Formats: sequence, structure tokens, C-alpha cells
Amino acid sequence: MRIVVLTGAGISAESGVPTFRGSDGLWEGHAIEDVATPAGFRRNPALVQRFYDERRAFLAHVHPNPAHFALARLEAALGEDFLLVTQNVDDLHERAGSQRLVHMHGELKRALCTICRAAPEWDGPLGVPHSCPRCHIPGRLRPDIVWFGEMPYDMELILPALARCQLFVSIGTSGAVYPAAGFVATAAGAGARTLELNLDDSAGSPAFNESRRGPAGVLVPAWVEEVLK
Repeated sequence: MRIVVLTGAGISAESGVPTFRGSDGLWEGHAIEDVATPAGFRRNPALVQRFYDERRAFLAHVHPNPAHFALARLEAALGEDFLLVTQNVDDLHERAGSQRLVHMHGELKRALCTICRAAPEWDGPLGVPHSCPRCHIPGRLRPDIVWFGEMPYDMELILPALARCQLFVSIGTSGAVYPAAGFVATAAGAGARTLELNLDDSAGSPAFNESRRGPAGVLVPAWVEEVLK
């Protein structure tokens, strides 16, 4: 069976990773336009760098949960018939063992050079000026995060996978952020069955063939067991 899985903030929240966007429309106390747009970075780069430096450092204090490990186990069984697409910018899927994985919204543990577009792995702070490892121009590195108004990564891989899959599964997503919110329609339009695993109803719930409610750490391992049987 060919499966595409989409994960969102809900799966990482169970590991203690705060969701960026709160019910008040702010990203952990900051206006979205100040810390999650190219214009915000141009206006106040120090604020933006500090915001993501703090979140990058926080990753050392959280760990993958059973849902992350279950998806890695499913990948190991299915191989090339499996693709994991995440909206999350943490590294919990990788630490659980996932390899067939794309970060459509970027990664906290990568920097992005605004000159040559290199995206080196990055563990430390970006708030102090650094030189790009490729072009060696100093002071032009930013977080490798897809901000509002920017094109998500790897769509040339994701869309064909959705068109070929037999099952599309959405885990812990709000169903409100496009283009990811449209993946269920793309997969269903190509004939795939669709399943949502979420703590609560999402904006996209009516579009799925089946929805299951509960914590990802419970639902995902149980679903993986069903598939592997």
C-alpha cells in the first residue's frame, strides 16, 4: 500500500513542543507579521533571529513520543511506498528514525543563506553574525523557515506522491494552513482513501473518509499496528 502521511503541530505538542500560533493569533506573544514574514525579518532581524534561536535551543529539552516512533516503524516496513510530509520545523521525526521525510515549512536546525541559498545544518544561535559556509559572505544567514508569503519546500515531490498514494493520513493538523490543507482533496481526487487522526475536529475534518479522535501518541501506534497486520 502506498501511503502519504502529513503531520502537524499536534504530534509535536505531545512531546512538549509549543505550537507557534496561539488562539489569539500571536506566535508565542509576537505578531505573526513581526516574526514569520520576510518583511518582519527586514524590519527587525535581531528580533526574528532571537525568536528562532530560542526555539532551536529548546529542542534539546524535548524528545520524540510514541507517535514519532510508530511512523518510523511504518516507514521501515513500507520503504519507498511511504512518504512522511511534516509541517513541523523540529527534528523529532528524524530523532525517531524517519528518513523518507520532507519538511515543507523548513527546519529550525538549518540556516539559509540569503545570497547563495545554501541551507547548512545549524545547531547554535544565528543572532550573532556568521559567514555562510558556501559563499563565505558574513551576516546573511537567516532561519531556514518558510515564512508566510514564501513557497513551501518540496512541492515537486509531495504533489506526485499524493497523486499516486492509496491512503492519505493527516495527523495533528489544523486543516487551516494551505497548501497542506488542500492535500486531502488532492489525494481523494486521485482515488485515495483519507484518514484523519486528531485530538479534536479540524477545519478539514469533513473532507476525510474517516476521522479518529484522541492523542497522537495513542492513535498513531494503534493505526500503524492495523496497517502492519
